[in-house]
Amino acid sequence: MTLTEKLLARAAGKSSVQAGDNIWVNADVLMTHDVCGPGTIGVFKREFGQTAKVWNRERVVIIPDHYIFTADSKSNRNVDILRDFSREQGLPYFYDVIDDPNGQWKYDVAKGNLKRQYGSNYAGVCHTALPAKGHTRPGEVLFGTDSHTCMAGAFNEFATGIGNTDAGFVMGTGKLLIKVPETMRFRLEGKLQPGVMAKDVILHVIGEIGFDGATYRAMQFDGPGVASLSMDDRMTIANMAIEAGGKNAIFPFDARTAEYVDSRTRLNGTKSAYDPVEADASQSFVYELVVDLDQLEPTVACHPDPGQRKKAKDLGSIKLDRAYVGSCTGGKTSDFVEFARVLRGKKVVIDTFGVPATPDIVRDLQATRWGDKTIWQILEDAGVRMTENAGCAACLGGPVDTFGRINQSGLKCISATNRNFPGRMGDKESQVFLASPATVGASALTGWITDPREHLV
Repeated sequence: MTLTEKLLARAAGKSSVQAGDNIWVNADVLMTHDVCGPGTIGVFKREFGQTAKVWNRERVVIIPDHYIFTADSKSNRNVDILRDFSREQGLPYFYDVIDDPNGQWKYDVAKGNLKRQYGSNYAGVCHTALPAKGHTRPGEVLFGTDSHTCMAGAFNEFATGIGNTDAGFVMGTGKLLIKVPETMRFRLEGKLQPGVMAKDVILHVIGEIGFDGATYRAMQFDGPGVASLSMDDRMTIANMAIEAGGKNAIFPFDARTAEYVDSRTRLNGTKSAYDPVEADASQSFVYELVVDLDQLEPTVACHPDPGQRKKAKDLGSIKLDRAYVGSCTGGKTSDFVEFARVLRGKKVVIDTFGVPATPDIVRDLQATRWGDKTIWQILEDAGVRMTENAGCAACLGGPVDTFGRINQSGLKCISATNRNFPGRMGDKESQVFLASPATVGASALTGWITDPREHLV
């Protein structure tokens, strides 16, 4: 069995499963957020009763993150719905925007969108917060009401996005009927070269198979090249499996996985026990591709979908209006460090926005010094508009006052986010080009799509 098959077999209480089997699996964690949470709660109460209790209060994780720092009253209301439900259910893992459990969330327009407007428990983008808060463990099953839940596959678990109806069912029963996906294997060899990042790996892969090439399939990343990838790198790659239509992505368990998970569960007091899965020697794949990391170059996904792959060095004729670094895919500490590596001592020439994924990352960037300046100062000095309000921000467009949202027709933006369908970051006539933080940084310096290797010293 493949990693995904072995994990699902265990979750279903079976000795073995194969692609195409329909099985009931037990969930270890259910995650929802402010966009889908109210709908999921509505389904749960409609089907199980107004006074029903969730199947396991320790396994429901609620993380508001999408439409948070906006004056839009309906968006603010959604956070209040999550707070009321969490209080009613006694849920220990509700990462609220405010500290008052009986309060109401309201964005303060007068404070602006650069300075912090959240309380001590706020966690930021759900997919980055889940591992940071100790909710991703090898060998487990994670369901989330967001398509990029597949990011947690970096931790050797089955993680996939589901809709509100399925989530409402899981909330009440702890189970879900799953069809075992076929597995595609991507064998990684070699090591990434300077200027090339994990984002380039997944953009290359999606370019090879197309934005629908992994539809309802597991994407298994293994091989000797995995050892050279940090957990941030693996998260970036797993995050965008859905951009190829994938059901899930999954990486093998190793010492790096253990180090990350052990430290986060210990720090947050979450469940520390886990049991990783290892693939059988007799794995069977529906597709196999070898990816030589040594040979990859800075890559860009052109408008209008993530499968439109081209090399950054071949796109120098595309003039840009905006640059953006952030989201679960591109807003981690390591992403901003590489962004700063390109921008250090220089100035951007187009509007450039930086949105850390979590408050912890904000603190990392404001505390970590590079010479006589912090990473945060280096980016601000370069002209990047950095916000302390960690969250999804413009990655999903959002209300018109969302930080970094594209509100003007026809703008071209290069972004470290994960999706570039028309209208994804705002205006329907805008164009979004997906790239690594390094490529975004180099392009922000020139105003044209630029290979970051030209700006590395």
